[in-house]
Amino acid sequence: MHDLNQVDRRQFLKLAGGSGALMLAVPLSLASEATAPAAATPLLDTNAFVKLSSDGSVEVVCKHLEMGQGAYTAMGVLVAEELDVPLADVTVVEAPNAVVYSHTQWGGVQGTGGSTGLSNSYLQMRAVGASMRQMLLAAAAAKWGVDKASLSTDNGMVVGAGVRASYGELAAAAAQQPVPQPADFALKNPQQFRYIGQKVERLDHGKLDGKAKFTQDLHFDGMLTAVVIHPPRFGAKLSSFDAAAAEAMPGVHKVVAAGQGIAVIADNYWLAHSARKKVKAQWDERGAASFSNEQMMAELSELAKGQGAVAQERGDLAAGFANAATVIEEEFQFPLLAHATMEPMNCVAEVSDGACELWTGAQLPTIDQTLVAKALGINPENIKIHTLIAGGSFGRRGCPGSDYIVEAAQIAATMPKQKIKMVWAREDDMRAGWYRPCSVQRIKVGLDKQGDLIAWQHHIAGPSVIKGTLFEPMMLKNGVDHTSVEGAIGLPYKVANLGIFNTLHNTQIPVQWWRSVGHSHNGYVKEVMIDKAARSAGKDPLQYRLDLLQNPRDINVLKRAAAGIGYGKPKAEGEGIGLAVHFSFESYVAVAVKVKMDGNKVKVTKAYICVDCGLAVNPDVVVAQMQGGMAFGLAMALHSQLTVKNGAIKESNFHNYKVARIRDMPEVEVEVVASAEPPTGVGEPATAVIAPAVANAIADISGNYPTKLPLHG
Repeated sequence: MHDLNQVDRRQFLKLAGGSGALMLAVPLSLASEATAPAAATPLLDTNAFVKLSSDGSVEVVCKHLEMGQGAYTAMGVLVAEELDVPLADVTVVEAPNAVVYSHTQWGGVQGTGGSTGLSNSYLQMRAVGASMRQMLLAAAAAKWGVDKASLSTDNGMVVGAGVRASYGELAAAAAQQPVPQPADFALKNPQQFRYIGQKVERLDHGKLDGKAKFTQDLHFDGMLTAVVIHPPRFGAKLSSFDAAAAEAMPGVHKVVAAGQGIAVIADNYWLAHSARKKVKAQWDERGAASFSNEQMMAELSELAKGQGAVAQERGDLAAGFANAATVIEEEFQFPLLAHATMEPMNCVAEVSDGACELWTGAQLPTIDQTLVAKALGINPENIKIHTLIAGGSFGRRGCPGSDYIVEAAQIAATMPKQKIKMVWAREDDMRAGWYRPCSVQRIKVGLDKQGDLIAWQHHIAGPSVIKGTLFEPMMLKNGVDHTSVEGAIGLPYKVANLGIFNTLHNTQIPVQWWRSVGHSHNGYVKEVMIDKAARSAGKDPLQYRLDLLQNPRDINVLKRAAAGIGYGKPKAEGEGIGLAVHFSFESYVAVAVKVKMDGNKVKVTKAYICVDCGLAVNPDVVVAQMQGGMAFGLAMALHSQLTVKNGAIKESNFHNYKVARIRDMPEVEVEVVASAEPPTGVGEPATAVIAPAVANAIADISGNYPTKLPLHG
């Protein structure tokens, strides 16, 4: 794992990003040390990921969108560790859109998602730092006329032969050294780590003092602002509009049809927002959606009663249920949910001379580049994306349709050579899409006379987030959307007869992945039903799980979470304790909660989270992601839902789309399991597991398991 000598050339290049990821890029300057300018001119550019300047400062290029999850810190730590440089000397910047920055597991697609940012970059970025360190050693050896093996590095210095030289002094000479091959160096052993595994200061600076630049902060001289009028119902199309009153307002430059709606372009946001109210639009609603929530859930309920496409099958379900002494059957319902990012969707665009330049928090730059090029009818190579840090995403900025980015480019195309910032208000973001899909699931489990699990049937009905996207050929097979069934297939509990089924529902409502994706539905159903099976069998829910779990890492985190909450000890009056364990994004997470109820109102008083995510590169970031993911999932459990009425979303802002408030947050304790395994995902797993733990705590008090979310509405 840690020694590149154990990885052959083909494997290494695949891990390091493909297409010769250790080739030295052309440096900005090859001046010799003697003639190097005094200013911090970038002299060394290794693999386009790291720049070492003559003052010894190191710039790391992060190929992942920093949206609060700690990508900058992780990439900076990995390079600094192997380069052996003070972390204080490291700054991190976003990568441009380019194939060299492709995700190592996504076949040439540059992007961030699926809690894979660290896992796919772990070897790659360490190797980049290690290769640069070897080049610095080689440069020093050549300069001093000694064997490279006699030299070492010490926190930004090359030492040996009775002399020392800073990395900055050696930068120009190192740039001329050949790039070491994988067989020529080994990565550090864990015992040698200085930064990896330690709590370090985060490198996404500027958020507390306002210096950080989000898309909303961008301002260019002469830049205009656009707001958009979207169709009032999903599927409606623009017929015509009268913008005379709006265009008569001083400072309003243009009102144009763009994308699916109408763009109002003005000197600033408030002027554009005010002018938007004066535009009179006529919509063709003949093909528009007309259904409401009740109809949508009723249709899904009927679909869930059918057979569905087979996602996973083993044993003989019919025989299993025929031999069951007890059969438990439930229907679970989950509503549409918004991502509700703190920074709503926005993008700055400029179109000129067959090219387009974009500034935005791009989560999937390759997809954005492809779809903008298609929309504008220009060469994808002429689409340049400047990725900025984003104020949250939770999957929203990874829209497979690149909706708001394409819309911004189309607006800019109406005024060539003009930078235009397109801004969605919270209301636009809430009502124009895209959403976590609703879902109705029917599950039936069979127990024998001893209460042991012998049959498990789980049918998931809901819209597909993959159908119609560029990901469909890879992720939608034989009628099964992988994201719809993740967390349901691969059941961790021993059962001889199992069937997981999927029925896809066509809808005009645009849906996409939402933090933890299918796990947000399926983790709930799985963990509530196993808990209910235990109580039905008259057995302890913890021991029942431990007897059925097959993976020791599942067992370990569950035991630790239970111990952390005080499972089995006397409870306060009116208090319930609930457990849940779930494997998602290659990480094992268990949550134990204490809950009190006041009538129908639920108050979570304490949550203990145990996570096994392999090697925790920065434990503090892991803790933060567990806390944040839990809060996100708690909102899903307690409050959040979107309702559809006559083909339109009813909610518009946080006054009627409720998220978790400070008063909802329990005391939270996070335990990170020490591990030497490769790092895995931490951004999403806690979201999937908190809601079922709360439901199981409610059942511990009342005996009733909630089958519809949210609990409070």
